[in-house]
Amino acid sequence: MRIGIDLGGSKIEIAAFDSAERILVRRRVASPAHDYDAVVETIASLVAQVEAETGSRASVGVGTPGAPSRATGLMKNANSTALIGRALEADLGRRLEREIRIANDADCFTLSEARDGAGAGERCVFGVILGTGVGGGIAVDGRLLAGPNAIAGEWGHNPLPWPRPDELPGPLCYCGKYGCNETFLSGPGLSRDCGAGGGPSEGVPAIVAAAEAGDPPARAALERYADRLARALACVVNVLDPDTIVLGGGVSNVPQLCEELARRLPAYVFSDTVETVVCRAIHGDSSGVRGAAWLWP
Repeated sequence: MRIGIDLGGSKIEIAAFDSAERILVRRRVASPAHDYDAVVETIASLVAQVEAETGSRASVGVGTPGAPSRATGLMKNANSTALIGRALEADLGRRLEREIRIANDADCFTLSEARDGAGAGERCVFGVILGTGVGGGIAVDGRLLAGPNAIAGEWGHNPLPWPRPDELPGPLCYCGKYGCNETFLSGPGLSRDCGAGGGPSEGVPAIVAAAEAGDPPARAALERYADRLARALACVVNVLDPDTIVLGGGVSNVPQLCEELARRLPAYVFSDTVETVVCRAIHGDSSGVRGAAWLWP
């Protein structure tokens, strides 16, 4: 049996899979994201509950914001800042009394979608998380590419490309720099931008509903968002040239977003054609736990 855990800023999800890759148990609880010790205890409790219910001891894979540093083993680059500088892999391993495997949540999402999701059968897949933060992962021939610094795919902390004058210097990011893709393309970034333009700022569903009702500021915010996302992804295509880009996270549910990107990308990609397919995830919000479980062969 395999257990996958998706550790997010607002929720922790766990799923257990049998040898046929069927879900046996799936649970979701609120994440005590600002309390590191409570995060460790919540995960340990969930694993204990699932193993008691299934009667099996499992391998455990965890998808997290950020990733463990290869130099120190301590967490880095997490927008759930309580994790930064903590030995999450070692602490969970001790608490669960077994070796565990940890990968960035966007990597887990990408692995799931490259394995048997929207990118199945494609040689190179770039997975995109558009949620509370902005993450990315790369899979080649169905296997994750991590890189020597464990940051492959971290496009969220590149600056927004080809910025307009009113986009400079850009919002301050938690990483300490201004104008990162994440500050524009995350759910909170879209809400902030829409609210600054006189539209709703209560979250992406409210913005979409207002736009569909004809609200000009909401419609303008979604137009700006699609153009900014196209610019950011064009840089990925120029460097990586993936076969497929798979979108996940709450903002990926904006209607017609994939179609808008297909229409806008050619203006920014350095090519006479753009054959890269942009599509939404097949496994949706299950991809995180699925990919975490697949960290074990």
